[in-house]
Amino acid sequence: MAAAATLRPALPQGPKQRASSLLCTPKHNRVAAGGRRSLSFAVRASPNSGAKAVSIPKQWYNLVADLPVKPPPPLHPQTHQPLDPSDLSPLFPDELIRQEVTDERFVDIPEEVIDVYKLWRPTPLIRARRLEKLLGTPAKIYYKYEGTSPAGSHKPNTAVPQAWYNAVAGVKNVVTETGAGQWGSALSFASSLFGLNCEVWQVRASFDQKPYRRLMMETWGAKVHASPSPATEAGKKILAADPSSPGSLGIAISEAVEVAAKDANTKYCLGSVLNHVLLHQTVIGEECLEQLAALGEAAPDVVVGCTGGGSNFGGLAFPFMREKLAGRMSPEFVAVEPAACPTLTKGVYAYDFGDTAGLTPLMKMHTLGHGFVPDPIHAGGLRYHGMAPLISHVYELRFMDAIAIQQTECFEAALKFARTEGIIPAPEPTHAIAAAIREAMECKRTGEEKVILMAMCGHGHFDLAAYEKYLRGDMVDLSHPADKLEASLAAVPKI
Repeated sequence: MAAAATLRPALPQGPKQRASSLLCTPKHNRVAAGGRRSLSFAVRASPNSGAKAVSIPKQWYNLVADLPVKPPPPLHPQTHQPLDPSDLSPLFPDELIRQEVTDERFVDIPEEVIDVYKLWRPTPLIRARRLEKLLGTPAKIYYKYEGTSPAGSHKPNTAVPQAWYNAVAGVKNVVTETGAGQWGSALSFASSLFGLNCEVWQVRASFDQKPYRRLMMETWGAKVHASPSPATEAGKKILAADPSSPGSLGIAISEAVEVAAKDANTKYCLGSVLNHVLLHQTVIGEECLEQLAALGEAAPDVVVGCTGGGSNFGGLAFPFMREKLAGRMSPEFVAVEPAACPTLTKGVYAYDFGDTAGLTPLMKMHTLGHGFVPDPIHAGGLRYHGMAPLISHVYELRFMDAIAIQQTECFEAALKFARTEGIIPAPEPTHAIAAAIREAMECKRTGEEKVILMAMCGHGHFDLAAYEKYLRGDMVDLSHPADKLEASLAAVPKI
């Protein structure tokens, strides 16, 4: 197989332009053959740099191919034997199963998916000059902004291919879970493009906190339940034990998986955690590599991203990990999680279920226990008991670090970012912003001129109730009660 550098899409030549940040913006529409309009993209680059136009990647990157030690296999939930790919057939179409287990370094992106990606990709890489000035740091801070997608986050990067592969397979209905609603919004959007019926179980805490996310999903044609719900056996069981349960992503997954497993015309879609999801998200990092090169930046010193299930962090970090493994750069990688749900920093590395009811395969991952229900913090997309097995494996190999930060520090950082850079971030990436500011302030102390790259995975336009709480002084920091964590960890299967 050819080296990674030769397989990455070649960059077309682009004009030199002068601006303060690397932004990919459409040039004039051109009428193609048959009267269809097509967009070409130009790059605005920093002063005095000769920039090239950045193309949408033609392939997704699979980190598994380059790891010196392969990750442990998932296990069948009943037999505890390595899972056969056919065991996943009730939940996923064949092509997604193939991508889940492949060792291939690159997977071609279908033209039909690229055609939809063109609605918002490439996404901008922006240098946060005003934030740097506020902090008085010698560091350079760049952020890769995924909030330009129709759903306002990075989630359509995988929602579109998942919906497309299901549609090609003749599937009529897809079901899923969602926390903050960004994944549910993305799948609703993608389903509307490919004629699929979409049903979403949204974690109750976020269902109540973010009504406009629900309306967004319904606008794209989805049916939305608050989870736990009386529509499934898993939901009924949780409600019987705790009628006021705030829900969790693990519970919502149980409900969606239960429905998919009972109907041959219905498949399940997942917005994070699994290998094929992280694979699709690598369009983020692949674009970013080319954008940094166009700016004349050799490599970042630190790559920072928030982690809940891991798709946002993996999407940005994995292509850079490939370059580090090949000896072409040496950045540090920092995953940032909420202190109320500290999966990497406080969890155990063990085989556990991906859902609360124990319906999914057993995955070797960092987990707080599949029964753990995090406190209802505002970063609903990070309230998951486990971590992507691939990220967990990379963490165990010591290829990355992880830290946990309280939500008040994150929202303090978010205000600094919003009041300098103009973008109001979703609660989830405020964790990355807080960590980037910590790093930048350390550079101020030491005088180091580091390049800090962070994942800005979405905007917070539907999360203003959280900002209102912070601005009024009503937001409090929530932690993980020791007795609650001890009880949930005790229920982790002994494999």
